[in-house]
Amino acid sequence: MFVTSSAIQNGAFEDKYGKRGTQFSPNGMPTYSIPFEIHDAPQGTKSFAVVLEDKDAITASGFVWIHWLIADLERTVIQENESQTATDYVQGANTWASKLGQFDIEEASFYGGMAPPNCLHRYELIVYALDTKLNLKPGFRFNDLHFAMQGHILDQAVVMGTYDV
Repeated sequence: MFVTSSAIQNGAFEDKYGKRGTQFSPNGMPTYSIPFEIHDAPQGTKSFAVVLEDKDAITASGFVWIHWLIADLERTVIQENESQTATDYVQGANTWASKLGQFDIEEASFYGGMAPPNCLHRYELIVYALDTKLNLKPGFRFNDLHFAMQGHILDQAVVMGTYDV
């Protein structure tokens, strides 16, 4: 299995998917979500889970920043900017809902784009092929996803891109 994203050009996410974009939530979270496509999923895949994370955020916040959580995705193509309107998968709360982000869970239960404060950051889009649906509720947290997936991961794939200050 592998994943691709047309949002990544020459190793970097295009400006529109983060803080240099033009679409934001009421409190300023970038919301123009990235497109991606899943290829060659293993036989027996019932759903996908997706995590977009920034491990380099540790240098600024002290922890890994979660930008997007998806559960119960049953298709292999996600279109650009569909996070705010999609109804056929469940989205969890991103780190913009943390004490640092100061957003409520409802506002942060969508794609929360890239906004590195201190240097170039690497962003990993991790897709998990699962043998079941997870039936998580909107606004679930990363730990909910992590523990629900245990024993159900058939394969995983990662695509990485950068975004600069």
